[in-house]
Amino acid sequence: MTEQKKYILGDMQCLYFIDEENGQTDLALLPADVAYVEAEKEKPYTDSLVQVHIVGDAYPGGYAGGRTMRQGGSIYGFAWKEQTMVEEENGVEICTILEDKRGLALEHHLKWRRGETFVRCHTVFHNRSTQTVGLDMLSSFSLGKISPFVSSKDEGCLYMHRLRSVWSMEGRLETRGVEDLQLEPSWGGHAVRCERFGQAGSMPVNGYFPYLVMEDRKSDLFWGAMLAHNASWQMEVYRRGDNISISGGLADRELGHWLKNIGAGERFVSPEAILSVCKGGGIDLISQRMTGAMEEAADRGPGSEQELPVIFNEYCTTWGCPSHENISAIVDVIKDKGFSYFVIDCGWYKEEGIPWDVSMGDYEVSKELFPQGLDKTVQTIREHGLKPGIWFEIENVGERARAYQNTDHLLKRDGKVLTTSMRRFWDMRDPWVQEYLTDRVIGTLNRYGFEYMKIDYNDTIGLGCDGAESLGEGLRQNMAAAASFVDKVKEQVPDIILENCASGGHRLEPLMMSKCSMASFSDAHECEEIPIIAANLHRVILPRQSQIWAVIRKTDSLKRIAYSIANTFLGRMCLSGDVLGLSGDQWKVIEDGIAFYKKIAPIIKKGRSYRFGPDVVSYRNPKGWQGVLREGDNKEAFVVFHSFYENREEWMEVVLPDLPADKTYQIDTVYSDCAVEVRLEGSRLLCRNTEEMRAVAVHLR
Repeated sequence: MTEQKKYILGDMQCLYFIDEENGQTDLALLPADVAYVEAEKEKPYTDSLVQVHIVGDAYPGGYAGGRTMRQGGSIYGFAWKEQTMVEEENGVEICTILEDKRGLALEHHLKWRRGETFVRCHTVFHNRSTQTVGLDMLSSFSLGKISPFVSSKDEGCLYMHRLRSVWSMEGRLETRGVEDLQLEPSWGGHAVRCERFGQAGSMPVNGYFPYLVMEDRKSDLFWGAMLAHNASWQMEVYRRGDNISISGGLADRELGHWLKNIGAGERFVSPEAILSVCKGGGIDLISQRMTGAMEEAADRGPGSEQELPVIFNEYCTTWGCPSHENISAIVDVIKDKGFSYFVIDCGWYKEEGIPWDVSMGDYEVSKELFPQGLDKTVQTIREHGLKPGIWFEIENVGERARAYQNTDHLLKRDGKVLTTSMRRFWDMRDPWVQEYLTDRVIGTLNRYGFEYMKIDYNDTIGLGCDGAESLGEGLRQNMAAAASFVDKVKEQVPDIILENCASGGHRLEPLMMSKCSMASFSDAHECEEIPIIAANLHRVILPRQSQIWAVIRKTDSLKRIAYSIANTFLGRMCLSGDVLGLSGDQWKVIEDGIAFYKKIAPIIKKGRSYRFGPDVVSYRNPKGWQGVLREGDNKEAFVVFHSFYENREEWMEVVLPDLPADKTYQIDTVYSDCAVEVRLEGSRLLCRNTEEMRAVAVHLR
């Protein structure tokens, strides 16, 4: 016998299935208006809503060793104890408790607030025994019964979507059928099938985003999951028998070398997961239902951020050699052109003859570059009507910095200082390090009155570090301390605007995004693939938080400048480049673009995105075209078209969202480098393809 508990959470329903014989509990998530009907299953298995493994317990069989630690011996000891639902003023929290006979307990928390299109989920492990226990796997979420409507005889129905990520090519969508992944059940229902993926290290978006979507094409259903964690993580698609399950959380002992000892009376809390489900709408809809979880933190951000102001960053102007002289010249040229923030990037601290990327860590203002002191330069920036910002690589030290030799306070592995190419890493758990960084970072921000900080991070620790019971736990502790230091910055520098950067996009995960106003979308500064990457990221971060580079060169044609400027309409506009040598015509294209950006900023801030056009095979040599539609909450919209190489379509076409019967769209403004033919035909917006590598943006009322 199986008992079912059901909760309606907005347009979703949460279903708990409790096996009354053994207390095993399964969790399913469905749209609220979709009835749960189990299709024919020849080999069904119950899958636990919490995945856990305790050292000494049996590992999973079915040839699972080394591939997954799910559904091992620990799971079968935990049985249903109780469930409570606490109604809050604006939502509910459901707490499910499982216990085993050793005095161990698991709390599964699922939280939803009215109006939200997602739920938040985490697990708490309690050791109520009298002995220390070793924990080497704990999930943040686990959903069984993914697509109960698919029978054992259906094929080609279930697909996995994940986002791959490498430096300067973030967010490439990968879609694979479960058959391609060899997740079909065996003839005997015995051997485990599993696709486990994730990353080990301090760059959580290094290989994959902590993101997973499952699609049932038979029923047009989508399940999505994201993890909010700034260190090693994993996701799994699992099958034993007919049912598909998904789970995720901290990278376990096999993937992330993670083992934590939990003493008697102690507890451990997993990272948070974000889950959603919907019917129809495709990969874009389920993704944006999850990114809605980042809206609250963005809304709480500094007041100036609510208008999505334009940023100027001097990095691609001075290439790591900012000075009072060149900064003064830049701000004199860009004043009154619509910029709000001016960011002094890396190199402000470097000694003569030593490159910026091997000298960070001491953070003493360069006397050669700023002979009158940095306060004079900050004053100049302010006098030109701009908020001053500055760059720090807080957690790392370069090989030419004095701090590089301060080995007592640097991370170690196997007793040796953990060293990569040109870098070492502060032990962020060390009170001395916290005090040092408070002086060098927070002290600098307050001393000069900086209102903006770009937090960069340009290498990964990898598997982990010493100082805990496992390398993975050492890493987790260090990265938790790093996140806490960001909180300390916000406490001690009120209303500071923080930019989350890690060689561009290696930390674009929900935890760090919740702490920062925006993020460097990528290190793709001047690349033709920028609009492709920028569109990808609409699936994992809010466009209002996605800072996109437009680097302008004095040799650029007007077409190239408009292409670069239009890229930034897919997020936050950030300019850099040869602004000291541009012609009047070049500035006209830039200023028209800034005006267009400010007009569409409310739609960037609150809206929904849809991508059109053929798949782009090569990012470095893109062919075809791309159209991104952004629909605002007030039904205004804009479309950004990019024509790439070998675009043979005479017309690029985007289908517009439905409007009330008495309303129609009208073209308000068209932005490009020249006159381009754009027209509306009913619900279709068409743009004539005139040339390769041209961008056209259209604002619709």
